[in-house]
Amino acid sequence: MEFIHFSKFVFAKARKRGNHRILFYRDNSLAKWVGITWSELAEKVQTTARAMVQVGVKEHDNIAICSQNKPHCVIVDFANFANRAVSVPMYATASAPQIEYIVNDAKIALIFVGEQQQYDSALEVLATSNYLKHIVVFDSSVDLKGEKRAMYFEDFLALGADMKHDKEVEKRKKAAKEEDLAVIMYTSGTTGEPKGVMLPHTALLEGMRIHTERLVTVNRHDKSIAFLPMSHIFERAWVYFCMHKDVKIYLNLRPIEVQQTIKEVRPTLMCSVPRFWEKVAAGVQEKIETFTPFKKALVTWAVAVGTTYNLHYLRINKPVPLGLRFRYMVADKLIFSTLKKTIGIENGRMFPVAGAALDDKLAVFFRSLGIPITYGYGLTETTATVCCYDYSDYRVGTMGSLMPGVQVKIGDDNEILVKGKTVTSGYYNKPEATAAAFVDGWFRTGDAGKLLDGKHLMMTDRIKDLFKTSNGKYIAPQQIETKLGADRYIDQIAVIGNNRNYVTAIIAPNLDAVKALAEQHQITYERMEDLLENPIVLKFYEERIAEGQAEMASFEKIKRFRLIKKGFSMEAGELTSTLKLRRAVIQQNYKSLIDEMYDTVVAPVL
Repeated sequence: MEFIHFSKFVFAKARKRGNHRILFYRDNSLAKWVGITWSELAEKVQTTARAMVQVGVKEHDNIAICSQNKPHCVIVDFANFANRAVSVPMYATASAPQIEYIVNDAKIALIFVGEQQQYDSALEVLATSNYLKHIVVFDSSVDLKGEKRAMYFEDFLALGADMKHDKEVEKRKKAAKEEDLAVIMYTSGTTGEPKGVMLPHTALLEGMRIHTERLVTVNRHDKSIAFLPMSHIFERAWVYFCMHKDVKIYLNLRPIEVQQTIKEVRPTLMCSVPRFWEKVAAGVQEKIETFTPFKKALVTWAVAVGTTYNLHYLRINKPVPLGLRFRYMVADKLIFSTLKKTIGIENGRMFPVAGAALDDKLAVFFRSLGIPITYGYGLTETTATVCCYDYSDYRVGTMGSLMPGVQVKIGDDNEILVKGKTVTSGYYNKPEATAAAFVDGWFRTGDAGKLLDGKHLMMTDRIKDLFKTSNGKYIAPQQIETKLGADRYIDQIAVIGNNRNYVTAIIAPNLDAVKALAEQHQITYERMEDLLENPIVLKFYEERIAEGQAEMASFEKIKRFRLIKKGFSMEAGELTSTLKLRRAVIQQNYKSLIDEMYDTVVAPVL
């Protein structure tokens, strides 16, 4: 199969599949989804590329995109590639200081933004920046506030309406090389200032090749929802792959709309992070709690049948006995099919999940229901996927088997090291950080793990997140957080304990579940703070935590915890754009609460 350089990709697709609709967006004024064909997309890309030349974009210039998921993002992306320019995606939630950092680091003169929030932040940067010269706005309802250096996207397209720059764009397409830099993706900065991960076209093309080789069933009849932001490498790489395979891509504008989108689209494919499925599982469990004892027993029976059928037979390609097939048909008809239709995933063929650790119990639960969770592992620096579940012969407890062409070995401190064409060429403007990220040509992931049977990768912890108690015991907080975070009564959890003599936690509970608990126990309260300090509630959480930690070593177990009314947020700087904990910020924001948990002496566990 031919893999075409992204400077020419859209145009080649238009010649071959012109009338095939590839991108879809929800038109709220028409109350329906509208599709864009390859031919329409190619025309928009070419016009945008000409407009870029008109405003002075040169080969290898860095062009920023700060927006929610919109067709415009894809158009600008490929217009950049047509001009041999570099795409620099930013999260739609980026603040003015975050935008300013990237603008200054990458010397960005032109930025495309989505809505008012992104425009206001970019405008603040424009006022003082030595680099930023132009802002182009996708949403025509945005108030430009009289800024002459800003314009709407439709007006920008008008600059490329005539053909005078066609020759220049075609010249750049022909000059494009595989080793050209394609994208600079800035990391979230959990442990320091953001770093610009450089991904050349070779990495993107290799990403498509290895996914095509591995995911052989994906085809043009599939429908995928772009739910994660395209500024996330997981979604970006997945969208590129789906475009390559002619998969219909439905661009979900806002994360809060995803449930509506799923029910409208009924996708066959959708990539997501574990937190999405944790919330789905919590919702399912809440529904089950309302069932009669008989129906609860029926669900328990069905899940047991599903586990045997899907994991003990299909997973290892073992012939399914006739009796088990019949029982599974009954379980599917009575329980599984209804559940999947309620969510909107009854047509699901593959749901890739990555970005954080997935609790093994959740993987087993969804696979038992016949929901094809495909767990995997990757980083921005590896153009997403390093490994993932196979269609069969996957091993629960691992992150799947290695992708073709990707090499992995275990280095010092059990660190996972990666080599291959999808690995970054380094960090933009940071030679020292680049040098530190590699050892003998192998990329250092910062994750500790094991390689089983030479192909199944297991992550044990995040090396950078490890902390040591004052008793000299090493703790992997992410492992504890993943396990307890699967509890439907826990929305978020941050484990504390560095240089302390025991482990504590700050927990943002599922407030709806806590309210239901209060009703069940007839607890009266005026404020949520009072409810979260109620002895019955605290005892309940203490027991849930103890149950969830039953298999952990004594020194790993949480000795004290505090419940907070408001969860961790990006606005408070406590979460990255990919919803990972910024531990230093959390510890600073909750310093008094944390200190309080260590005021009372608890006997240390040696």
